Amino acid sequence: MGAALNAGLRQALTDDESVILIGEDIGILGGVFRVTEGLQADFGADRVIDSLLAESGIIGTAIGMALRGYRPVCEIQFDGFIYPAFDQIVSQLAKFRARSGGRLTVPLTIRVPCGGGIGAVEHHSESNEAYFCHTPGLRVVACASPSDAHHMIQQAIACDDPVIFFEPKRRYWDKAPVALGPVPIGAAPLERALVAREGTDVTVIAYGPTVRVTLDAATVAESEGRSLEVIDLRSLSPLDLNTLTKSVRKTGRVVIVHEAPTFAGLGAEISAAITEQCFSLLEAPIQRVGGWNIPYPPARTENLYLPDLDRVLDAVDATYSY
Repeated sequence: MGAALNAGLRQALTDDESVILIGEDIGILGGVFRVTEGLQADFGADRVIDSLLAESGIIGTAIGMALRGYRPVCEIQFDGFIYPAFDQIVSQLAKFRARSGGRLTVPLTIRVPCGGGIGAVEHHSESNEAYFCHTPGLRVVACASPSDAHHMIQQAIACDDPVIFFEPKRRYWDKAPVALGPVPIGAAPLERALVAREGTDVTVIAYGPTVRVTLDAATVAESEGRSLEVIDLRSLSPLDLNTLTKSVRKTGRVVIVHEAPTFAGLGAEISAAITEQCFSLLEAPIQRVGGWNIPYPPARTENLYLPDLDRVLDAVDATYSY
């Protein structure tokens, strides 16, 4: 996935001279996860910019650049480092289009490595997507596979809305075939959820790092005679409710999986929206599987915090107990 993102950024830089990358250590070092490796050498330090260690400065500068016709792509080094820029994002970036009556657009993409699973501590392993999903004016997306990462980063950069682009850091090393190059004609739009695996018995909704977990759970469930339909949400805001409700009308059972704590998490909004539209079709209460409602734990105990295959399968079992 890391290489696929690198190739997607390279494609965007090649196709559009207004694309600028800016972030801490993204140039000479190539980023802490090497996602931008080699790009400064090929496109120059005026297009792949090593910034100061100041997230509010990165986003504030990028907002000004976007208003002047550039398409900046900011990297926040770790998910927990984004909070110094929170005011810039929610008070300024998200509001320009509405504030200007649609006259101004801010085509700015913020790349955020997210989630746990790499043995890092708090501030380096967080799932803070709900803060941004709650903010009107922002698009929030999460890639789950190398191919999607390659195409979605290009779609995000081309979008005239500000996009928070979550990259599951423990999936950077996942491998799969990728057709490199521009986004192909007919590719799924950025706001579209995808059926990652078809099934008939339970709809399992996931995004980012937990898509792979749910696909593994579906394989195990199949051996037990249960058919799980896995939905890769991709777009967290806006939600593709049409794809979700179409699946739920078929299965009647729902499990939602994300790494963030379930309390006031995105899963709660998804659950509420599905209940409003499919209440009479549900065979059981919707189940949510997520992180516990505690600060992110020390690295040696993160396996007790992250949703795993057993917890997903337990939730599937719970939908059959009614």
